[in-house]
Amino acid sequence: MPVKHEMRKNLLGRLGAGEPVVDGVLGYDDTVLPGIEHAVIAGHDMILLGERGQAKSRIIRSLVQLLDEWSPVVAGSEVNDDPYDPVSRRAREIVAELGDDAPIAWLHRSQRYGEKIATPDTSIADLIGEVDPIKVAEGRYLSDELTIHYGLVPRTNRGIFAINELPDLAERIQVGLLDVLEERDVQIRGHKIRLPLDLMLVATANPEDYTNRGRIVTPLKDRFGSRVRTHYPPDVETELAIIAQEAATIDDTGLRVEVPYFMAEIVARLSQLARRSPRVSQRSGVSVRLSVSNYETLAAAAVRRSVLHGEREAVPRVSDLEALASSTLGKLEIESLEDGEDEEVVEKLIRVAVLETYRAHCPTDQLGHVLGSFEDGQVAHVGPDLASAEYVSTIEAIPPLREPALALAGSESAGMLASSLELVLEGLHLSKRLNKDLAGARATYRSRV
Repeated sequence: MPVKHEMRKNLLGRLGAGEPVVDGVLGYDDTVLPGIEHAVIAGHDMILLGERGQAKSRIIRSLVQLLDEWSPVVAGSEVNDDPYDPVSRRAREIVAELGDDAPIAWLHRSQRYGEKIATPDTSIADLIGEVDPIKVAEGRYLSDELTIHYGLVPRTNRGIFAINELPDLAERIQVGLLDVLEERDVQIRGHKIRLPLDLMLVATANPEDYTNRGRIVTPLKDRFGSRVRTHYPPDVETELAIIAQEAATIDDTGLRVEVPYFMAEIVARLSQLARRSPRVSQRSGVSVRLSVSNYETLAAAAVRRSVLHGEREAVPRVSDLEALASSTLGKLEIESLEDGEDEEVVEKLIRVAVLETYRAHCPTDQLGHVLGSFEDGQVAHVGPDLASAEYVSTIEAIPPLREPALALAGSESAGMLASSLELVLEGLHLSKRLNKDLAGARATYRSRV
């Protein structure tokens, strides 16, 4: 059956069995995935519109799972010829000569997917094909169709072909692509070949390129039956789920690495805030990869600190958030006019993320007894140069800190208590309840009175 019918059959089977149509994509169940399912059921070619880091490529590659696991092809065919309906000259000759004895090969669905990242230097030869000088040198005439080396599109016949960032493809190449997909005629160096290819065409594009600059030629744009709009995670919970799924774990250091839920939440909130910030270019988007990279950097900072202190557990703290500058600035485009302003924007986003997380888990109105201790002259020191055991000593010296720190930590672990204590103290400072004095990497919290 045609590839689009094959995909429709398998998609409906998955839906009927309650299985996910696309694996590993979170937050799209009620928005993006229904549009993709509608397009496949309708037999449409589709284009996915969205900013960077919205899982467009992952979605496209997951569509391969909707193909049959194995498909028969004429053995030796360059374009995956159907044994019952070959389209290339070589396969037609084999079938005409051998009939039912023609050799058959079985193609796995992973081999029925082709992808090209559109670049300005992409040529018709890359996508459609070119005369192979080696075959000419072997004695074939230029007029012989067998001298042609087929490009990516014909070689993905009876499969899925994807073009990433379609607007970056030169318009003359887009026209050539339209010919092979719509008219089914291919002209290569004077050869006029009719190739009735059987393809599902999927493309991705940035919304700005697609709608404003208009760099997709109108006939090709009209070829896509469905347009599906992707988006970033709508809430902190979805962002956290993606981080948990995608972030690499550090498990080969001999340390027990544990990232508290509230520290992971700060990382997720940072990305959410950046997507709403007027100081961050929203045209470029804020990829989910920012959250994943920041989470991994935060864990790495904790591992480094723990090794320096000779500790057996690595638990990130608020003071480790300074390390996120390196993994954040490379993934954001800051709307600034002066040098150094981008660091200030990131620092402010981190402070707001910490404050929101603190308010979500440590209401200030429940910490009056803690503030009372500081008003009596107590001070607290924090910083990456302090081992976790010293934080435990601080809690023992200021008993009212124990209850909120333990409630956040959820355990008596020194590393977890140190992390939760820093969040409580920094939250009180950002809420303008405590003063904070900085001396290098060391911070001292004291009463505002």
